[in-house]
Amino acid sequence: MSRGLRLSALVMGDAQADRIVPPTGFTARLTLFAAGAMAFLTVFALALSLASGRLATRWGDELAQSSTLRISAPAEQKEAQTAAALAVLDSTPGIASARALSPDEQAALLAPWFGADLPIDTLPIPQLIEIVETEEGYDAAGLRLRLQAEVPAAVLDDHTRWRRPLERAASRLRLLGWVSILLIGGATAAMITLAANAALAANSQVISVLRLIGAQDDYIASAFVRRFTLRALTGALAGTVLGALAIFLLPSAQEEGGFLTGLGFEGAGWVSLILIPGLAAVVAYFATRAAARKTLSELT
Repeated sequence: MSRGLRLSALVMGDAQADRIVPPTGFTARLTLFAAGAMAFLTVFALALSLASGRLATRWGDELAQSSTLRISAPAEQKEAQTAAALAVLDSTPGIASARALSPDEQAALLAPWFGADLPIDTLPIPQLIEIVETEEGYDAAGLRLRLQAEVPAAVLDDHTRWRRPLERAASRLRLLGWVSILLIGGATAAMITLAANAALAANSQVISVLRLIGAQDDYIASAFVRRFTLRALTGALAGTVLGALAIFLLPSAQEEGGFLTGLGFEGAGWVSLILIPGLAAVVAYFATRAAARKTLSELT
């Protein structure tokens, strides 16, 4: 049978061939449940992967072109060293702007850990200077040498040690999401293969009779392939809808919630859900086809 005829039979169906495969029973329920459950899990794995990608991008953008200068000096020297550090930063190529944070801004940074009533004026808290880089960036090693010579109490943090681990963690989360999707696809294929083998074995006598009256193995296999492909498509569609609804009901992205409230789809990400039922049907098609050919060759 040509590929075009197989596709036509898969879409349009064959009333006589469809009678070979029982429309209900254990294998039908197993296929629907397996496809639905795996599609549901795929929605969450895809959401994890896409959210991790957005997280890595956001962390990289927020930390890539900013640095912090910390001045730990005695109270009577802090103002002078801050002024000296600002002068060095203003004359450094690659730095767009630099400003010393006010006491209120520093108190706001410490509030999540120490509370809003922290007596910042009575504590030896270092002076922080916010540095915004240009697109070209600056020479961190050279700036550290200048600061060491002119502002001994200054410590430069270019956020490299923070940015790289965070980006690496987010990238690994994204990879984990895609690996999970591949494993889910493999598990779906295995479950559908088991269900197809069980259905073929249960109908071995019917298959033997069909062979006696001249039915070809391709004709018999196409009936099983069509049934299981449509069942997988139906189950995956239901699982995808339920998964999308569950994701939709999650809290919206908030700064306070960070990554946990950003687990979802944005924009074109919702369109990617359309692919899940189709991919489940493709997996079911090839898994059932391979199982049918193998089992039919073993039946005598």
